[in-house]
Amino acid sequence: MDASNPQPDATRSPLSHGALKGVKVLDLSRILAGPTCTQLLGDLGATVIKVENPKTGGDDTRQWGPPYVIDAVGEQSDLSAYFMAANRNKRSVAVDITTAEGQAVIHRLATQADILVENFKPGGLAKYGLDYASVTKDLPGLIYCSISGYGQTGPNSHKPGYDLMAQGYGGLMSLTGDPEGQPVKAGVGIADVMCGMYATIGILAALHHRDTTGEGQQIDLALVDAQIAWLINEGVGYLNTGSLPQRRGNEHPSIVPYGLYETSDAHVILAVGNDSQFRRFMEFLGLEGLAEDPRFATNPARLQHRGALNDILIPALKRFSMDAVIAGMEARKVPAGPVQTLDRVFASDQVAARDMAIEMQSGAGPVQLLGNPLNFSRTPVTYRHAPPQCGEASADILDAPDPFAKA
Repeated sequence: MDASNPQPDATRSPLSHGALKGVKVLDLSRILAGPTCTQLLGDLGATVIKVENPKTGGDDTRQWGPPYVIDAVGEQSDLSAYFMAANRNKRSVAVDITTAEGQAVIHRLATQADILVENFKPGGLAKYGLDYASVTKDLPGLIYCSISGYGQTGPNSHKPGYDLMAQGYGGLMSLTGDPEGQPVKAGVGIADVMCGMYATIGILAALHHRDTTGEGQQIDLALVDAQIAWLINEGVGYLNTGSLPQRRGNEHPSIVPYGLYETSDAHVILAVGNDSQFRRFMEFLGLEGLAEDPRFATNPARLQHRGALNDILIPALKRFSMDAVIAGMEARKVPAGPVQTLDRVFASDQVAARDMAIEMQSGAGPVQLLGNPLNFSRTPVTYRHAPPQCGEASADILDAPDPFAKA
């Protein structure tokens, strides 16, 4: 092949491994943010050794059930759904870091790792000699990612942090929920998950820098900082106006109509993003004249007269079934869709086509997991190890001359 004219990826066969093959990750994290990060690195091909505390039965989320996987003899395993959601493509070793022996194990593993991820409270690992300064003293190329509630600095750095706290402290809950009701958290631990995503991005950037210069570094990532960063338009809007945004339930602060509406038999989502879509929407409803009404002809006008427009749309949509609305909108290229329960989500042809539900064989039996949404033409995501039981790889890994080669 001519190196100056490489063959396009689309015409080349996928490789059998991920882009991070050969990268070694030592995972001292637990709960959700850190494990989300290390699972993603593992999905991308990295080798991940997860260190768990044998005194507590491992990662806290092993106890966050039901549901749990029931093993072949009918016993409840330590694989909760919560744990399994963020811990595939890892091998688990049980190590007590409070002991000199355990600390020596971690130092030995760190000497062979490219990346270490931990989410202890700031200063919490110093007493074990496992903090950034101690571990990297003789390992200048190690990338050491520290995830905590409020970060390594600042007046709140000593405080612990969980997803709910981050959603509250970082402002997300003030934006979520019915205008007349309570602030509401998101239905899943999205602050944790997004923090794990930021951690992954930071690690990949640090890995590139290390591969270029040989220099490792510490990544200091706070759950609250990450949550504040994705306030996006609402956060930037407040910073530029000083006006507090209002909770609007399912409605959009800047687009109308955009939200959840009731039909004759179910709810439907409508996302009418521009004026031409609005005209086609009104055509479907038989209300063409509204598209020329000065109150509704443009999105800024619709925002100003949101209440008046909803007074018309709400009864008009109740004349149609959900399926009729969705079909009518799709025919007119106006975004619309259902609010699906999870049984319908996972029974859909779309999920099957995109491999967003997978099965793996764990030590406790077959487990059903969510797929990774990344699709690469050359270095595909791989599913090599099911979520592990606590310490199941200790015997294989801890006595091996090259622990990561056995992971």
